[in-house]
Amino acid sequence: MNTTTHPPLGALDADVKLLHEMGYAQELSRRMGRFSNFAVSFSLICILSGGITSFQMGLSATGGASIGLGWPLGGLFAMIVAASMAQIASAYPTAGGLYHWGSILGGKTWGWLTAWFNLLGLVFVVAAINFGTYDPFFKTLIAPMFGVAPESLGWVHQTIFLSVITGLQALLNHRFSWLTSRITDLSGYLIFVVTLVLVGALIAYAPGKLDFSRLYTFTNFTGTDGSAWPQQSLVMAFLSGLLLTAYTITGFDASAHTAEETHDAARNVPKGIISSVLWSCLFGYIMVCSFVLVMPDLNAGMKMGTGFFEAILAPIPTPLRVTIEVLMFFINLVCGLAAVTSCSRMMYAFARDGGLPGSHWLKRVHAVQRTPGTATWVTAILAISITLYGDAFTVLSAGSAVFLFISYAMPIAAGLLSEGKGWTKKGPFNLGAWSKPFAVFGVIGALVLAYVGMQPPNEKVAYVTVALLAVLLVVWFGFGVNKRFAGPPIGKRITERQSHMGEIEAELAAQKA
Repeated sequence: MNTTTHPPLGALDADVKLLHEMGYAQELSRRMGRFSNFAVSFSLICILSGGITSFQMGLSATGGASIGLGWPLGGLFAMIVAASMAQIASAYPTAGGLYHWGSILGGKTWGWLTAWFNLLGLVFVVAAINFGTYDPFFKTLIAPMFGVAPESLGWVHQTIFLSVITGLQALLNHRFSWLTSRITDLSGYLIFVVTLVLVGALIAYAPGKLDFSRLYTFTNFTGTDGSAWPQQSLVMAFLSGLLLTAYTITGFDASAHTAEETHDAARNVPKGIISSVLWSCLFGYIMVCSFVLVMPDLNAGMKMGTGFFEAILAPIPTPLRVTIEVLMFFINLVCGLAAVTSCSRMMYAFARDGGLPGSHWLKRVHAVQRTPGTATWVTAILAISITLYGDAFTVLSAGSAVFLFISYAMPIAAGLLSEGKGWTKKGPFNLGAWSKPFAVFGVIGALVLAYVGMQPPNEKVAYVTVALLAVLLVVWFGFGVNKRFAGPPIGKRITERQSHMGEIEAELAAQKA
């Protein structure tokens, strides 16, 4: 879909009118159509990123069963969570997304906590994606093409690489927003194409006969040499393997965070959320199953870590293999680009309501590009900073899944309790009689996936989560933030803001001129 094609004026007016009714001016540029909104989440989920870098979390749990049976189960929970979020997004299509929903449906305390879990989860996502782009994609696959031995690359090279690509992603988001949208659109198409080519090539050049029984055979690899998990029972091992899906199928709140940049947002945002999860689940399942099927030996493959991917690519003819590797490297770079987009919009929206230190700066919008420049660069700096930790990827990937799924569960739970009471007006996407059952299973699913992400050896994530909650509560009640922070505008505050919206929009237009 051409992202430069604009809808009829009446449709655009409806978007602005709805935004005004929620108490916000149209500061960001509505340049995204239905496909672009889908593509930003689809590119961020990026099965060609998490589905590969986290594959060992599944395989080294209960072997092929974690893939063949675990992926569909985790995907089902993700779909239920996505549908519940999509219904709320249809009613409240704002850049703040989950923070805004949590505040309106559950009160400003609930919304403030939701905002911090979502924001920190998104910062972790940016860092984890770019860290995964470095290793294995750049370090193992791309660097050798230029005669650079992977073992010669150390911490300094890693830090330089991460700083450069994260800075480039921030620059594109800040000053070239139109190009960012087109790049994520391109990535959306490429993920479909490259996944099919990759799977086709793996199967066509597989060294042996495909054994489909692998996909439902349980093998408890936990506690063995090379496993990502300490010794666990078979049940707990299977649950631990769900972290593969939890990390991969996440980040679909990007469609919600770009709502104020999307035409016909009340309809296109929920479509973007659901379709990005649906297609990621389907194509991701085909891909990870192919990995299991073409491995000569699952036990040996499990011990290789992320090196398994290089090993299964080896039988593919060099020209085709190199093409696939280069395209996958590009797609992973765009995955990080989409993550910076999502995180910066969340930060901007939270700052717009005074929820962050330095909100006056973080809520600033570039007059020409109509993008949140300061929030974009702060996102990049934070993401780079946390990758300086030596054992970054495992902690970041688990932490991002935990924080995001907690932030997903919170507004869904608030919606469940307020539906038919404080929440009576829904948007065009409505689950109807399925609303409450989906919300119940969505909350359970999100919390189960978050719990899995806290299990050893990722117990550090549990400590960080508990510590974060404790610090947030101390700050909220002990430092008087609960009295100073008003949250999203409601009631009379919407009317007060509406009187200034014309001035804000006119000032931006004048600066652009």
